[in-house]
Amino acid sequence: MGLIRRLRVTHRAIQKAMLGVSLRDKIRNVEIRRRTRVTDIAQRVAKLKWQWAGHIVRRRDGRAKVLEWQPRTGKRSVGRPPTRWTDYIRRVAGSRWIQAPQNRGMWNSLQKTYVQQWTSIG
Repeated sequence: MGLIRRLRVTHRAIQKAMLGVSLRDKIRNVEIRRRTRVTDIAQRVAKLKWQWAGHIVRRRDGRAKVLEWQPRTGKRSVGRPPTRWTDYIRRVAGSRWIQAPQNRGMWNSLQKTYVQQWTSIG
């Protein structure tokens, strides 16, 4: 949640600098986005993450292990574990998400759902 918020704030600041707009002008964010014709940064990041996950899983050299990282000790720290990137993917694509990217049509259709869920968190 914090990451999405920080990305959006920084992106908005860059857009305001591009337009020469200050906070005193009191122009809404929607208007700034309309003027610059730039999509929401959180949506772009979510889309790229989804595409990268599909790319890594489709590779035949075993790089998909990177997405299923486990600590060396086999144990995680006490308390609620932090949500992993694959946990969000698993919510959209299901428990057998490792096989899902092989069917590109299905994987691309799930992308919109993932982007919507990931950006609604922030």
